[in-house]
Amino acid sequence: MNEENLDVTNGCSKVRTGTQNEAALLALMEKTGYNMVQENGQRKFGGPPPGWEGPPPPRGCEVFVGKIPRDMYEDELVPVFERAGKIYEFRLMMEFSGENRGYAFVMYTTKEEAQLAIRILNNYEIRPGKFIGVCVSLDNCRLFIGAIPKEKKKEEILDEMKKVTEGVVDVIVYPSATDKTKNRGFAFVEYESHRAAAMARRKLIPGTFQLWGHTIQVDWADPEKEVDEETMQRVKVLYVRNLMISTTEETIKAEFNKFKPGAVERVKKLRDYAFVHFFNREDAVAAMSVMNGKCIDGASIEVTLAKPVNKESTWRQHLNGQISPNSENLLVFANKEEGHQKTLGKPPSLPARLNGQHSPSPPEIERCTYPFFPGTKLTPISMYSLKSNHFNSAVMHLDYYCNKNNWAPPEYYLYSTTSQDGKVLLVYKIVIPAIANGSQSYFMPDKLCTTLEDAKELAAQFTLLHLVSSCYLREGLTRSSRGQKTTISVAAQ
Repeated sequence: MNEENLDVTNGCSKVRTGTQNEAALLALMEKTGYNMVQENGQRKFGGPPPGWEGPPPPRGCEVFVGKIPRDMYEDELVPVFERAGKIYEFRLMMEFSGENRGYAFVMYTTKEEAQLAIRILNNYEIRPGKFIGVCVSLDNCRLFIGAIPKEKKKEEILDEMKKVTEGVVDVIVYPSATDKTKNRGFAFVEYESHRAAAMARRKLIPGTFQLWGHTIQVDWADPEKEVDEETMQRVKVLYVRNLMISTTEETIKAEFNKFKPGAVERVKKLRDYAFVHFFNREDAVAAMSVMNGKCIDGASIEVTLAKPVNKESTWRQHLNGQISPNSENLLVFANKEEGHQKTLGKPPSLPARLNGQHSPSPPEIERCTYPFFPGTKLTPISMYSLKSNHFNSAVMHLDYYCNKNNWAPPEYYLYSTTSQDGKVLLVYKIVIPAIANGSQSYFMPDKLCTTLEDAKELAAQFTLLHLVSSCYLREGLTRSSRGQKTTISVAAQ
């Protein structure tokens, strides 16, 4: 065993008391043949494993592991994660004291092994009462560049980014929804590696950097959500973007039916993008190949398979300020302006966040305070006169939309129980009086919370999620929006 590895285990023994703990790590390395080194606040097991030849595994092979007990180390963790497949590298984040920091990254040799790890180990009880979280980890190689002059073409933006940063692979530019000769005022820049993207962001981020005389906005592009191959094999809905705003659902259906009459079940169009539903997956795949790049009403369209999104996680992403593209399980708030967006492939006219934040740096721009000067004139208003982008919680959104639909306010009923360790756990039941006589008389989440605020927010999220997937919100919001300046609708389920 080399000297570096001995330093690691010796360092562990200072924190992990007793020779048995030190011996456990030594035994793991001797059994597996993997090296273990500690550097930059993390301890690496493998990377590469013994006998590995060729480049590291591609993107999508790494998972993030959270909620790891602080006194748990590789000798316990590695055998658990080996159940899903061969580990290329296990990186455990370490405190200066020698405890772990509660999270790690596990890179497998294939994407299939990483997906299996997520399926079998997410919410796995790694110790009695201790459940770990496992999800996909992606090295982000894309930057969002905002405030780009709208007359600039892709080639000009690509050349300019190559001049000022290194490692540029490609630039993704979307045409304006209203004028296809112009861009939308932003672009996505793809770099050869996460490190290259990070170095470019560091160079461009200060706010004083200009392109063509314009101070640009720079941030990480929100990574596109990964969907497992098994799920994608069942998709029979196409996502069509870059349509003309004037193009109708009837026109889209007729164009997609040309290659096989009667293949299209229905079409749902939202501004300049649409979802085309097919009766059979085979027809959807064939239509994607035929129609991608075709012109409809003078616009060259882009066609891909729509990506299904878990409804519960999608709602959490709404509230956290992130959303996945190509999904119909979304509330759509139509807006006349083309806001900025950070997610590659996101329908650009779709405001990306339920709380109305469109900027590349929403926390700094939307959630801030301003000085109150003496003599400032204040006008009393009702919260219901505001727009939805003024609210940042599910509780407020639920109250707001009940009012907009001319429903009575939601009624909250609090319940409690006691956990095995003596904690008081809380849950709210919500009743919407306007629909209480229907098949769904109340809404109650299947999770308990330790704080009143969390319980109320979770119950509101749960209620909104179910309203979205029911006809109540779809029909109610459509009725309430007629004749109003702001249009609210729900994409077809």
